[in-house]
Amino acid sequence: MNNCIFCKIINGEIPTRKVYEDDIVIVIMDTDPSQNGHMLVIPKKHYVDFTELDDEILIYINKIAKKMKDLIYEKLNADGVRLVNNYGLYQVVKHYHLHIIPAYKNKQALIDIDEVYNKLK
Repeated sequence: MNNCIFCKIINGEIPTRKVYEDDIVIVIMDTDPSQNGHMLVIPKKHYVDFTELDDEILIYINKIAKKMKDLIYEKLNADGVRLVNNYGLYQVVKHYHLHIIPAYKNKQALIDIDEVYNKLK
C-alpha cells in the first residue's frame, strides 16, 4: 500500500511522534488531536478496516489500548478515554486504526502536541 500514509509512517518514510511500538502495532500521537493525548493504535500489517481484522489482532490492539489508557491516566491525569473506530464514510485513512481519546472532567485547551508527547515519553 505505497500511497497509505500509515504504511509510510510504519516504514519510517514519514516522521511521527511514536508513543509505543512492537512487532505488531505502532502507537502514535494524532497530528490533529481532539483532546490532549489523542493517539492512534495502528497495526503494522495493512488492513483497510476492522472487518478485515481477525480476532487475534483485534484482541491484541485492545490489549495495547488498555496499556495506553494506563499511560494517559498516569502521565496526563485523564479521567476517562474514548476508543473510536471509524468505518466507511467516517474513515479518512483507509488503514485500520483505533483512536484513543482522553477525557477530562475539567475542559482543557489544546496545548502544543510536542508538550503532550514529552509528557507521555
